[in-house]
Amino acid sequence: MRKIAVVLFNLGGPDSKEAIRPFLMNFFMDKNIIGAPLPFRYFIAAYISAQRSKKEAADSYGLLGDKSPLLDNTQAQARELERALNGGESAETFKVFVSMRYWYPMAAEVVKDVREWGPDHIVFLPLYPQFSTTTTWSSFENWKKAADAVGYSLLASVICCYPGNEGFVRASADKILSVYRKAQMDGHDLPRILFSAHGLPEKVIDGGDPYQWQCERSAEKIVSRLCENLGVSSVDWQSCYQSRVGPLKWIGPSVEEALEKAAVDKKAVVIYPHAFTQEHVETLVELDIEYKHLAEKLKLPGYYRAQTVGTHEAYIGGMAALVRDHIRRKGVCGEGGKTICPSQFGRCCVRSLNWAAQ
Repeated sequence: MRKIAVVLFNLGGPDSKEAIRPFLMNFFMDKNIIGAPLPFRYFIAAYISAQRSKKEAADSYGLLGDKSPLLDNTQAQARELERALNGGESAETFKVFVSMRYWYPMAAEVVKDVREWGPDHIVFLPLYPQFSTTTTWSSFENWKKAADAVGYSLLASVICCYPGNEGFVRASADKILSVYRKAQMDGHDLPRILFSAHGLPEKVIDGGDPYQWQCERSAEKIVSRLCENLGVSSVDWQSCYQSRVGPLKWIGPSVEEALEKAAVDKKAVVIYPHAFTQEHVETLVELDIEYKHLAEKLKLPGYYRAQTVGTHEAYIGGMAALVRDHIRRKGVCGEGGKTICPSQFGRCCVRSLNWAAQ
């Protein structure tokens, strides 16, 4: 029976108050995040992580018990995915591993764990539905560096993105639907749905990164399914972007701008983080606390937040189907073995990753 290792890529998060600063240092040392050459990147990263760790400790992670819940939530997804893959009749045995980019367990140790298990094939599955050079590409590049360091290579396939995956879309629509109906029961007939994704500087998108295009594609697919579930032809919705930092111009509109517009339009909002697949600081603090406070300050008629897909059965089922489909593939491709990005995105997943998957 063939052994298939499934490696889940995710961001990672500090597991203690003491880990916040080194976690941020790892993050800002990534050349895909800060493009300055060494040693300048080191000094920039050291300065930013020192400054932000004070704020993060007090204002963000402090509200979550001085740690990120991301690892626990990712491990829960890994367990459910492994159970789904090994259920029923199969010619393969699956084991799911979690590889975090900026905090433990990081690629260097996970590579060793995978090699020790001795799989016949590896499938890389990012827990980012939409590809970006700052997330999926960075994680795979980091994995390859760790694997090369110990001389480990194996037949592998990379699921680069799945912005319109049926399971992901269905789970997202389900998550929104229950909250949307709650808003309607509270007297808001047509609440506005805000699809919130982590923002990026415009220069990243201008450089050929398809992330924003894929985020918009996801939102459109989810809206279409939601309309079917509601039995309507359309809903009021808008895409927006959160977590803006620094002096650079970022893609928009920002969540703040979307909330301000909703206030002017006297609209209640249902906000859904469609680029996140599990709860962590950006959802539990930014969306549930900071943006909720802003909504109250702006006197929005209502502010509701739909949960991430997490371990929703449809999402786990969709990921299991993706993995099974990619067992027979080598190299990099999106869902169904296709390249979905238009040609103007020179840094799309396939064009960025193909050289590294050989």
